[in-house]
Amino acid sequence: MGSNDRKYCPRRYQIISLAILPPAKMRSFNRAVRVLVQMLWAHLLFGWAFGSELTFELPDNAKQCFYEDIIIGTKCTLEFQVVTGGHYDVDCRLEDADGTVLYKEMKKQYDSFTFTAAKNGTYKFCFSNEFSTFTHKTVYFDFQVGEDPPLFPNENRVTALTQMESACVSIHEALKSVIDYQTHFRLREAQGRSRAEDLNTRVAFWSIGEAFILLVVSISQVVLLRSFFSDRKTTTTRVGS
Repeated sequence: MGSNDRKYCPRRYQIISLAILPPAKMRSFNRAVRVLVQMLWAHLLFGWAFGSELTFELPDNAKQCFYEDIIIGTKCTLEFQVVTGGHYDVDCRLEDADGTVLYKEMKKQYDSFTFTAAKNGTYKFCFSNEFSTFTHKTVYFDFQVGEDPPLFPNENRVTALTQMESACVSIHEALKSVIDYQTHFRLREAQGRSRAEDLNTRVAFWSIGEAFILLVVSISQVVLLRSFFSDRKTTTTRVGS
């Protein structure tokens, strides 16, 4: 092998050190790192501060209320769904800080309501299962307060976003859609599993009842047939003169 053979190396084995990057590429790399760090901090600081999401169990003849402090002009959305229990329905009521009813529905399986806070204060929303006498429910709700914070502190600036920032925003929006779809399908899976288990229990009890009835009918038929073919002894009674 000649000395010229050492000049060629497959591209997949080439290693580029950050220390020898050109200044322009180094600045782009540093900017990308800062973008990723800002996105991580935005998720850590604001990811859960503007919404409440909960799945809870609501017993029969019970009522459960939740409270949220809201500032005037804030856009809010309440979404709920009954996951398991009975006819999958529940009463829902939403009141503002003065007790004015903003939303009220009876025996709803799922619904979504969006409103803008007209005043400051503590808003209350309640779920009631008082119309049910023996069936408890499992209820999921998502209460979003305000808009999602910007992914970057300077996202609303006059100048356009860089290509890296635009890509991060697009990925962020796509991931939020994925989370919403996953939540929706998890609820559907839980509801379908509950219905399947309930149907399985009913089929099991129906099968046991049919087996018991079949056993009783069989025994009754055997006893009746034996009574047809059994010899009956006749007895005579003499009456004395």
